[in-house]
Amino acid sequence: MSEKRVGNLFYDAEIGRYDIRFDTNSFYEGLHCGECFDVRIENSWISVRIEMDDDGWYLVGLPGIKLDGLTVRM
Repeated sequence: MSEKRVGNLFYDAEIGRYDIRFDTNSFYEGLHCGECFDVRIENSWISVRIEMDDDGWYLVGLPGIKLDGLTVRM
């Protein structure tokens, strides 16, 4: 079983979607709707799925949470 990588979410305007920065020069290369990963909220890891609608990107089950800068693992 491979170890999960930890990084931070950010919006990449060039590709029009959220991405994960794992390291200075290491990126996931763009998240797509329906992709699943864990997000760290108040010292707990929560499994989520990213989606997009007319209002923009969001995490299923975590309405209204700001995505930029969230610590994630996948």
